[in-house]
Amino acid sequence: MKFWQRFLEFYVNASIHVAFGVLALTQVTILTFDIHGDEHLAWFIFFGTIACYNFIKYGVEAKKYIIVATPYQKNIQIVSYIAIVLGLYHGYFLSTYVWTGILLLLFLTGLYAVPVLPRAKNLRNLGGLKIFIVALVWAGTTVVLPFVNINYTITWDVWVETFQRFLFVLILLVPFEIRDLKFDDPALKTLPQRFGVANTKVIGAFMVIVFFFATMLKDTVSTGEICMKGVLFLGLGALMYVTKRHQSKYFASFWVEGIPILWWGGLCLLDLVV
Repeated sequence: MKFWQRFLEFYVNASIHVAFGVLALTQVTILTFDIHGDEHLAWFIFFGTIACYNFIKYGVEAKKYIIVATPYQKNIQIVSYIAIVLGLYHGYFLSTYVWTGILLLLFLTGLYAVPVLPRAKNLRNLGGLKIFIVALVWAGTTVVLPFVNINYTITWDVWVETFQRFLFVLILLVPFEIRDLKFDDPALKTLPQRFGVANTKVIGAFMVIVFFFATMLKDTVSTGEICMKGVLFLGLGALMYVTKRHQSKYFASFWVEGIPILWWGGLCLLDLVV
């Protein structure tokens, strides 16, 4: 039991779980639009997510990324370096257009983590902007990049899906914002700090409604997509209801981050049934 507890803790803390979530959302886009998937792009996104998230969490200061204090952090550092090498290998096969998109997203990620403004340590410290940057990067990575990779025209339906993905990530971030309320600096001006926990959950519930009904704005939408997003509508609504300020250890970092994987699994199941 202790082994599995340590494994789960490392799996979450080394950003492997969140990387599977981002990979899952990429596959959701491929299945939703029935487009050609590129394994190199998928694995680049997976390994790139591990490296980027670990850099943001543990290595914003260069010395912390190179010189670590404990064997546990050393193991996470090794995973990060392996992820960088494997990510660059898969990145070698990507087109110049895809790399242009990747560099733009990396630029946003860098602004999130690295000090760029005189009165804010970085953009994550610029009042309330943190979650919007995260949602924008996730949406761009998991929706726009797969289409750029196949030189496909970004249609109206793709932009609608990008907007929905942006909202989806914002919704998933609500439990994290509420969980971290007791730790966050007041200068961050997160949603719970600005509006309180109850009102933040109401805002999250409103985003859930917009997320679902935005599906109807698409020119082409399948019955399977409506059904799947209907399930998400109910599940995300329930998530807003059950989210509390005092959460179990893995409520947000495992169960909430696992929702994209369940979405992917649901679409795969629908493909088998239909």
